[in-house]
Amino acid sequence: MSDMPLNRDEFNWQLPAEAITVRIRWFGLCMGYVLVNLVGPGTSQSELNAILTLGAVYAIVDTYYSLMGRVFLRKAPLFISLMEALFIGLLCHFDSGLESPFRFYYFLSLLVCAIRYAQLVTFSTFLLHALSYSTLAVMGSADHGSPWRTVVLMIVLMGWVAWASTALASLIKTASRRLSQLNTELKENQALLEERIDERTRELQESQALVVQQEKQAAFGLLAAGIAHEVGNPLAAISSLVQMMNRRDLDDYTHERMGMLDEQLRRIQRTLRELVDFSRPAKNETSLCDVHEALDAALSIAKYYKRKKGKRIVTRYDEQSAPVMAVRDQLVQVFLNLVLNAMDATTEGGIIEIKTSAHEGVLRVTVSDDGAGIDRSDQPRLFRPYFTTKSTGTGLGLFVCRRIIEQSGGRIELTESSEDGTTFTVSLPLHEIPGQISEDADRSGELQSVTSPPISQS
Repeated sequence: MSDMPLNRDEFNWQLPAEAITVRIRWFGLCMGYVLVNLVGPGTSQSELNAILTLGAVYAIVDTYYSLMGRVFLRKAPLFISLMEALFIGLLCHFDSGLESPFRFYYFLSLLVCAIRYAQLVTFSTFLLHALSYSTLAVMGSADHGSPWRTVVLMIVLMGWVAWASTALASLIKTASRRLSQLNTELKENQALLEERIDERTRELQESQALVVQQEKQAAFGLLAAGIAHEVGNPLAAISSLVQMMNRRDLDDYTHERMGMLDEQLRRIQRTLRELVDFSRPAKNETSLCDVHEALDAALSIAKYYKRKKGKRIVTRYDEQSAPVMAVRDQLVQVFLNLVLNAMDATTEGGIIEIKTSAHEGVLRVTVSDDGAGIDRSDQPRLFRPYFTTKSTGTGLGLFVCRRIIEQSGGRIELTESSEDGTTFTVSLPLHEIPGQISEDADRSGELQSVTSPPISQS
């Protein structure tokens, strides 16, 4: 008969009950050896020691199973009760019959049975013990007269012990089961509390990251405005001097060179204006804006990035307009971040493709590059704050992009990354209002026309 290990994590009364049973059995054996060999050695001392030794062997096996987290003969409780009834009956028979001190072992056996098993098994054991003790009376009636008064009293006491033991065991089992349930609930509440703490900690880190990013952008805006002011005034003066000198009667070569100089000065001034426009305080008001115009604004800023040299940007815009309800400046920030990341991921001669497509009320903007891709182990952490694969990165770019897009009702995700390149996709709900143009496009001058063939941004 197999005895499978019991699960210690779940509530199971059998293992602690087995530990109590082992202790009671060893107590009974030790007392038996004392009674046989020290207190009252009789004529059947050798037989009694042999029976006790047989019980000790059983106790050793039972102890071994208990230490291994098992219960010996767990599926045969009545067989154990039968052996105990026979064991106690033999001890009483070879000692002094009905008056033997070993008769109290019946009480210990009933107590052990009540602790280990159900009430039905305990009362069945009571019947076996009553039969065992009655058999002693039948075997010894010829020598001791009529012993039935003692038998009846003993059976009544055994019945009372069985009833009291089952009641006590039921109370203990109920309390243990309740404690186990409370312990389980405590562990669940602890896990829930730890989960909530982790969630609040993550929210705090994200809020802190947003504050840091906003402070950096504010500082950058102040710096850009200061640079534009300090550089813009001298440039305006130089441009005026160049124009005045170009009005004089000079040779064609000098006029040509003055014109080239004035053109380069205007280019510097245009760059400063774009820098000031990008660094101005962002408006957080949601309005109807054109995604293509926001993409072009981001590309006009990205062309000054030092990593832009030697790389080609290809745009494939959907022929239809792409109006969405969002904060225009934040959209520019998202697209600029994706484009700059693509530039960092590509080598000289690489190609960055920006594509828009509308389907079922959703506008998808994909930014693809032909770089080396992102390691698979890093992909799940891309949008976490302060995670970066760049040596000089802050780890806030993609995190802020995700927050901006989610606030606009869309989503941003890494849709492809391999050795052949990486693709990020931004999905935004379209705002279909025929004939209405973007307010932000009016502010910048005009809507950018979209074309289906690729346009290379040099």
